[in-house]
Amino acid sequence: MAAPATPRTSLILPRASSHSHSQPSAVGLSSDRVAASRRRRGDFVFVVNPSGANGRTGKQWKQLLPLLRTRLADQCNICECITSGPSHAIDVTREAIKDGADAVIAVGGDGTLHEVVNGFFWKGSPVRALDRGPDHSTALGLIPLGTGSDFARTFGWTNDPRDAIDRIVRGVKSKVDIGVMEGPNREPHFFVNVADIHLSAKAGYFASMYKRFGNLCYVFGALRGFWGHNNHDMRIKVNGGEWRTVHKVTALCIGNAKYFGGGMKITPTADLFSGNLEVVILQDFKWYDFLLKLHRLYGGTHLSVNGVSSMRVQSIEVAEVTASGGIFVQSDGEHFGFLPSKFSVLPGAVDFFC
Repeated sequence: MAAPATPRTSLILPRASSHSHSQPSAVGLSSDRVAASRRRRGDFVFVVNPSGANGRTGKQWKQLLPLLRTRLADQCNICECITSGPSHAIDVTREAIKDGADAVIAVGGDGTLHEVVNGFFWKGSPVRALDRGPDHSTALGLIPLGTGSDFARTFGWTNDPRDAIDRIVRGVKSKVDIGVMEGPNREPHFFVNVADIHLSAKAGYFASMYKRFGNLCYVFGALRGFWGHNNHDMRIKVNGGEWRTVHKVTALCIGNAKYFGGGMKITPTADLFSGNLEVVILQDFKWYDFLLKLHRLYGGTHLSVNGVSSMRVQSIEVAEVTASGGIFVQSDGEHFGFLPSKFSVLPGAVDFFC
C-alpha cells in the first residue's frame, strides 16, 4: 500500500455546535476544554464516495444529511469526507483513526467499504489513535448505497439508508473477522467480503468497466470473462500443510461473508464471526454449466453440485501448477493482481455496527 497522503476532508458538524475542528468556540472556552468536550462526544466520520452507483450515492447522501443530523447530532460530532478518487478513502480513514474518531462509516458500495477497511490497517498492523490510550478503538459502519452492496446482503440488510442510520444510532457493535491477502511481494491487503481467483475475478475486472449500466455490469463482465477462458490446474496449501493439486479450476472463492457479483451467494456457509474463511472451488465448469446452474449459485444451493467443493480454513495459499502470470485475483470486487496469493483471516479484528 502506498503511504497515506494528507486527507482532503470536508468536516460538517452539528448545527447546534459553535465550534469547528480547527478553532475553539466563540463562547470563551479554551482550546483544551473544547478538545475535551469534542472528545467526550466523539467524532463519527462518514466517508462518502459521491460517484458510487453512477453518481446516485452523492445525491442520496445530500438528501440523507438532515436526517443524520436529527438522529445523531446530540450524540456525536458528524464529520463528512467526500472522496476524490481511488484510495482516498483509505487515507482519510487512517487519518480519522489516528485523530481518535469513535467511528468511521463507509457511505457507498462494496468498493468504498473495501477501502475504508484497508484504512484500518497500516503495514499489516491495526492503526491506533495517537492520544486516546490503548483501550480506545474505532468502530466500522456502513450505509450501503452502492451498485451491488453484496456485503450488506450477508446481514439481510436492504439499501434503505434509514435502516442503516437506525443501526448506527442503536450503537450495537460486534467484532467481525477481516480477511488478509498477500501477493508475490507479501505486502498485506485486507478484505471483508469475498476474494476470488480466475474466471470470477476476471469477470469482476471487466464488470468494473461497465458500472454505468448498474447490475448489468456483472452480465457484461461475465461475457467478456468467458471469452477465451480456460480452466487451469492449481496448487493449494491449506493451513500451512502440504501442497496439493486441484485440477481444472474454473474459479476459487474465499469467503469471509457470503455474496459477490451482485447477489450471487457463492460462499453460503461463510460466517464473519467464526474465525474461519469458507473456500469454494468450481472445477471443470463450461459456459453452459453456468447457465444451467446459475439459479443454484445465486440461491447458495450449489455446494452439492458435481464439480463444486468447499472447506473451512484459517489460511490458504494458491499458485498455478504451470506459471502463466495471467490468473486474475480480486477482493471485494476490486482487482488485486495475479497468482500466486495467500489468504488468511484476522478473527474479531474490527468492531462493526450491526
